[in-house]
Amino acid sequence: MWLLYQFPLCPFSRKVRFLMAEKGVTYDLERESPWAPRDDFMQMNPAGTTPVLTDATRSITLCDSQAICEYFEETVDQFPLMSGSPVDRAEIRRLTAWFDQIVFGDVVAPLLHERMKKRLVHRAAPDGGVLREAMRRANTHMDYTDYLLDHRSWLAGGTMTLADITAAAHISVADYLGGIDWQGHRPTKRWYAAIKSRPSFRALLAERMEVIIPPTHYDQPDF
Repeated sequence: MWLLYQFPLCPFSRKVRFLMAEKGVTYDLERESPWAPRDDFMQMNPAGTTPVLTDATRSITLCDSQAICEYFEETVDQFPLMSGSPVDRAEIRRLTAWFDQIVFGDVVAPLLHERMKKRLVHRAAPDGGVLREAMRRANTHMDYTDYLLDHRSWLAGGTMTLADITAAAHISVADYLGGIDWQGHRPTKRWYAAIKSRPSFRALLAERMEVIIPPTHYDQPDF
């Protein structure tokens, strides 16, 4: 049985959980706080980051969300998420990296630091200037997803791919933390409503982080 080390607002963990659910892979969860990693966890992943996926019966330890997702893409035929021509797969990888690197760095990481880590770890108030800048950048990135979805059924083309899985994971965390203004983003809102309606994603939306309450629309497909 797979065991996934994660915490509720880790977008990279959500990415892996969403993919595993779509592919019908079962797993158990283990809570891990990356700001205070245990020695045993550091031995599994010296980077100290979530997610980490293990299967003790087969002596398998997988680290890094992209590595884990590609492992299942290569080993589980159900619901392929990186299919098509080499050009198609390159576009999927480009958009996946854009969310994991650029959107995370511009939007999700600042929101997590200001609205989660400062509150839970440092007992400090968030910096309003940092929050405003993260929300401004979120709006800019969503202008781009609007453009993509005006020309495509899904972010990378005609079918749901790992790019959509990754984008939904990051957007869901930013939305939980109040960093998304949905006004003026009808294409992205329509796409995300479809994602929210998927049974594989509902379990993620049902989770809550202690003392941090999401907006009322957060888990509603019709929002």
